[in-house]
Amino acid sequence: MTSDKKVLMFVQFLLYSIAITIAVLTVDVAAIGPDGTKVGLSTINNWFRDLFSYDAGLGYSKFWYNITQIIGYFCLLVCVFWGCVGLYQLIKEKDINRVDKSLIATGVLYILTIIMYVVFEKCIVNYRPVIMEGETEVEASFPSSHTMLVIVVMGSTFFLVKYFLEEKENMKNIILLVRILCVAVTLLMVAGRLLSGVHWLSDIVAGIFISATLLSLYSFFADV
Repeated sequence: MTSDKKVLMFVQFLLYSIAITIAVLTVDVAAIGPDGTKVGLSTINNWFRDLFSYDAGLGYSKFWYNITQIIGYFCLLVCVFWGCVGLYQLIKEKDINRVDKSLIATGVLYILTIIMYVVFEKCIVNYRPVIMEGETEVEASFPSSHTMLVIVVMGSTFFLVKYFLEEKENMKNIILLVRILCVAVTLLMVAGRLLSGVHWLSDIVAGIFISATLLSLYSFFADV
């Protein structure tokens, strides 16, 4: 993909991210959440939530919630792996300028993702549709941090695995398998988060758009 197309993709996803955030803040806002918390795009969010059945007494699916938690831990392990690869290069070369640009860009991508998470924890747009087990009050849920995590981590891995293995012999099948795994894990996380009932539909959509914005910016600077 050319640099111009990458920039265009970044701008498009950025506009989508801004649009969904503004829509949730201003369009069809109603107190449909627990403890009377207000939710934007309430009609479609409530309609989508009513499509599924959740564990009695909890108000969400503990099965799907636990599945997505496990996937989240797996994504964190992948982050640690790429961090170790970058640290190994830094120790070996003793010069950060000799560390692969793609790994530095990956580290920056992870940091930006954390910053986005903190920003939306402090500047709350939407609250969860349920009060989680063990909690006494409703938590922020916009955007879905698990959705952001899986798209950012699996998306960057999708690029990096080819970057590092492409020139090695007999690695085509390995690259393909890892890429299939990245796509499968991403789809399972997004579907699982939707089915778990711990987020509104708009939280998931926003998570997709925001993480895609970060990933498109990453692809430009990482040159992958």
